[in-house]
Amino acid sequence: MTGRRPLPLVLAQWAQWLRDSAYAFPLAVLVAVLMLGISELGYRQAQAHMNRVVVMSKVRLQLAVMLRRMADAESGHRGYLLTSSPEYLAPYRDGSQELQAGVATLNTLYGRLADEPGQLRLKALEQEITTKLSEMNEVMAMHDAGRRQAALDLTQSGIGRERMDSIREISFELMAREDLRVDAGMKSVFDTLEFSRIGVSGMTALSLLVLGMYLRQRRLGDEHRAQRQHEIQNERDRLEGEVRHRTLELTDLARHLETAREDERSRLARDLHDELGALLTSAKLEVARMRPVLQQAAPELLPRIAHLGEALNSGIALKRRIIEDLRPSTLSTLGLTPALQILCVDFAERLGVPVHVDLHEVTVTAAAELTAFRLVQEALTNIAKYARARTVWVTLVEEPEHMCVTVRDDGVGFDPARGPGGRHGLVGMRYRVQAERGQLTVQSAPGRGTLITARVPLQTVPLDTSQAIEVSPAPP
Repeated sequence: MTGRRPLPLVLAQWAQWLRDSAYAFPLAVLVAVLMLGISELGYRQAQAHMNRVVVMSKVRLQLAVMLRRMADAESGHRGYLLTSSPEYLAPYRDGSQELQAGVATLNTLYGRLADEPGQLRLKALEQEITTKLSEMNEVMAMHDAGRRQAALDLTQSGIGRERMDSIREISFELMAREDLRVDAGMKSVFDTLEFSRIGVSGMTALSLLVLGMYLRQRRLGDEHRAQRQHEIQNERDRLEGEVRHRTLELTDLARHLETAREDERSRLARDLHDELGALLTSAKLEVARMRPVLQQAAPELLPRIAHLGEALNSGIALKRRIIEDLRPSTLSTLGLTPALQILCVDFAERLGVPVHVDLHEVTVTAAAELTAFRLVQEALTNIAKYARARTVWVTLVEEPEHMCVTVRDDGVGFDPARGPGGRHGLVGMRYRVQAERGQLTVQSAPGRGTLITARVPLQTVPLDTSQAIEVSPAPP
């Protein structure tokens, strides 16, 4: 007794060895593999036993069903002989057919169990059932041949009672035999599960012990990695904040460029209206003054004068159209809804494509109105260039907090992953809408048309580049 070391000391030394040894993790893996092997072996054995128990239960159930079908057939047989009512023939015939099918099922089940004694007793039961059915068929034949009284006499004399008793005896014998086999099978299942439970529990405890030692060995490494992850996350947060800040600066720059672009367009439109308009009007007046003089002096030049007047009228019309494209006067004088209505009507007349409009009055800033107008204008331009559409739909509605503009066509569409032919136009739409703190989404598929939806806040909040405000526009 004095030479033995205490059990707690031995366990402590083993734990110290596992914690410091390089074999701790391979040993944990080995224990886990053994645990899985024990579990799988127990599962397969239990499954095999359960499969046999299930087959035995099916055998017993089929025997009970056959015994009941035999009783139904006999009852139907007697009822028909006593009453000559055809309604008793159905239980008799059904019972006879199901008895034959039941015998075939039992042969299959006993074959799966490889139970030769059971198969021999089943053959005896099959012979008794066949003999009993033959006797009942003969009595039915006598009844159907007009010998009803003779058939009744045979039935009342108790013919076939011994066969029926034999059928019951063999059936009960087989059912009792299957009950014993089911009990034995369930005991085997429980024994297998008990063995598996003990083995898995032991291996689990051992594996947890070894794994605990291994995890303790890696704790310092995990703490170091956690510290590194924290540093990386802080750097990632800083970079994301910087990206959001730069995004807001770029958005502000896009708004500034769009504003400068619109200002330049306005200046150019004014110059064209004032200077080029004055020149064209003056030239038209000069031509009008020359017409009476030439009519007297050189009548042959009148066709040329008429052609020159038409050219000046075309130039004046072209000037007006260019001015309207540069800075739509209808937008500033009539408002967004009439301007969009005129734009859609002009598009439909030029291309011969019907445009269905659903435009409602909205209350937004002048910049948001211009954004909506330019978006529809750019969308219609892209439809004219690429879509080959048959119909176009344009809507303008006011939502609780946004103005919603949609342009839809039934044209050829495009793959959003590859982008349409007018991809730069969609990029311009996105940045213009984003500059107004809105969101643009484009939905399309080849052969299914295109839907462009823009939502712009009713009250535009000035951009604050000192704060990180996330903007999530849909990709073009």
